[in-house]
Amino acid sequence: MQYIDDAEFQIAIDLDNGARISSITWRDMQFTVPYRGEPGTHGWYAMGPWAGRIRDGILHGPDGEDIQLPTNVIPPHAIHGYGFTSSWQEIGPGRSLLHLPKPYGGATFEQTIEVLDDAVRWSLEYDPGDCTLPAWFGMHPWFARDLERGGSAEIEFDATEMLIRGSDGIPTGKRSAPTQPPWDDAFTGIKGTPAVVWEDVARISIECDAPWWVVYSEDSDGVCIEPQTAPPDAQNLGISGENYIEALFVFESLE
Repeated sequence: MQYIDDAEFQIAIDLDNGARISSITWRDMQFTVPYRGEPGTHGWYAMGPWAGRIRDGILHGPDGEDIQLPTNVIPPHAIHGYGFTSSWQEIGPGRSLLHLPKPYGGATFEQTIEVLDDAVRWSLEYDPGDCTLPAWFGMHPWFARDLERGGSAEIEFDATEMLIRGSDGIPTGKRSAPTQPPWDDAFTGIKGTPAVVWEDVARISIECDAPWWVVYSEDSDGVCIEPQTAPPDAQNLGISGENYIEALFVFESLE
């Protein structure tokens, strides 16, 4: 475990459980969804070397060959990469490193989490090494739906476009204007600063220049706003992502 104990923040990072933020307390309020039995449904964790689902878990290699990725979490598709189910190596305060397994052998994924006044800066960097496979990644924070002091999480989010999902939940590549929530969808062309608001209690704004975001608001225990370098199934959609992403989570009291 890694711990960050600041005047306002107490953060626990579980290195053996995806290097996820398993607990984040600010001014004595807990903002993470606790463990619920599944690896993808709690804490704040990194997704990589891919984010979201890949249809049937099939990645296409540089020579056109099909590469089968693990589909054991939510079959029949691969989801969220290796990071959230792996043990990471501590390389410094708030910093951790993952040596990726085959077929991404030789590539690494680095995470840095640090506190800046009333904000948490979270960054992820991918180093492909000799690996030539496509990679895209992002952040998957589970914000607690309800806080002990009251308030139920509401999402402030606006975008110009969303990807239309097929019956299997994976984007088809077609785009439309955003529908009304609840959402389990990918968006681009973000307007303003996304935020989660607990009325009269607290607000977390997410400052990030990510080109793609996924918003999930269909769970009774939590909501997710996920900045990503590319959307789910990016390779099959012909979309590539950068090798670095950084987000600033700014906490504000509304009491």
